[in-house]
Amino acid sequence: MTSIWLNQIIQGILVGGLYALYASGLSLSVGILRFVNIAHGDLIILACFAQFLFVVVFGIPPVLAACVLVVVCAIVAWLMQKYLLDRILHHGIMPTVLVTFGISICIQNSLLGVFDADSRKVPAGDLDIASVALTDDVFIGVLPMLIFLSAVALIFVLNYFLFSTQIGTRIRAVAENPDTANLMGLPTGRLYAVSMAMVGVSIGLTAVFLSIWTNFDASAGQSRLLIAFEVVVLGGLGSLWGTLIGGIILGVAQAVGAQFDAGWQALSGHIVFLAIFLVRPRGLFPRD
Repeated sequence: MTSIWLNQIIQGILVGGLYALYASGLSLSVGILRFVNIAHGDLIILACFAQFLFVVVFGIPPVLAACVLVVVCAIVAWLMQKYLLDRILHHGIMPTVLVTFGISICIQNSLLGVFDADSRKVPAGDLDIASVALTDDVFIGVLPMLIFLSAVALIFVLNYFLFSTQIGTRIRAVAENPDTANLMGLPTGRLYAVSMAMVGVSIGLTAVFLSIWTNFDASAGQSRLLIAFEVVVLGGLGSLWGTLIGGIILGVAQAVGAQFDAGWQALSGHIVFLAIFLVRPRGLFPRD
């Protein structure tokens, strides 16, 4: 019995790494760029379908396809910020919400038109079943462990970039007070575009792992957005390491709930989110 619970908790922690990947881009959008990207989940699913085309349809080797996808996502995010979002970012919250909601609807309907409602999955070969034995009864999947380590590495790189480099300092200054940044001569539009390119990198990396972790379909974006939103709120707005902790909490809560009943898996995560939110409405590690 002890090994069963230990196994579930470990699996929950590893799933939390995937949830942290979901949320890292949204954490940048909300905590740094100060806007809510309603299309975040659908952009992840769009990137999943792109990875599916690269690997399954075009036959590109998976590692090369992953590298291409991350670069493409960064470029698309940069262009989206420069030529669309930058026009409305300083006009309040509602225009940004409406525009990103429109982007979400367009992505969903486009994917349904091209791929129908059928689910897809990118084959991972032996990686799907590879595991490492901790004890005779406890095993860790190589793929979940790789995802978790990638989440830690991504958050470390993003955190270092934002808080330990000159351009990161400028990005935070622009996000904190755009008007003052403009008076100081900072290129706000360019810095916002760079920030959004970072979001694109996180979306591409998330899609690489999500596409081989589980099935996805054209309508799966909203559920990913909900998970990402809960993780960001749990961790604290703008706290990337808090995002990792929030993902782990949500993953463990779902794993423990599933141990009691399969129907409790998603519900237990929502209950834990609401309970923590009531006690800590600004999240566990809010960044002032």
